[in-house]
Amino acid sequence: MADVNRGNRPLSPHLQVYRPQLTSITSILTRITGNALIVAMLMIVWWFVAASVGPEAFETANGFITSWFGDIVMFLSLLGLWYHFLAGVRHLVWDTAWGMEIEFAEKLGWACLIGAAVLTVLTALIV
Repeated sequence: MADVNRGNRPLSPHLQVYRPQLTSITSILTRITGNALIVAMLMIVWWFVAASVGPEAFETANGFITSWFGDIVMFLSLLGLWYHFLAGVRHLVWDTAWGMEIEFAEKLGWACLIGAAVLTVLTALIV
């Protein structure tokens, strides 16, 4: 039977109680970037399908993707792609049970964040 006398026990802590940690923020960012990459993928698929349909459809899709808004979306998608890649490598390292200490895990988190920013700028400059 369920315990109805919950007034004498403490409630479970919620997000307001905890100080955000770098490892939790990077975990959340990994999920966000994974979902955001789906949007970018759909835009690219739309561009390819429009190219196969005809010139009018391609002109519409190409105009959207090469607009200022499309450029911002694609640049942020590049940032998300690099971050998601580096976070995935970090998880592969953790799967070997290496680098699980708190200090080292935080260093890996910073490496993912800074590495994604640097690789995004380098890729944007090269491409």
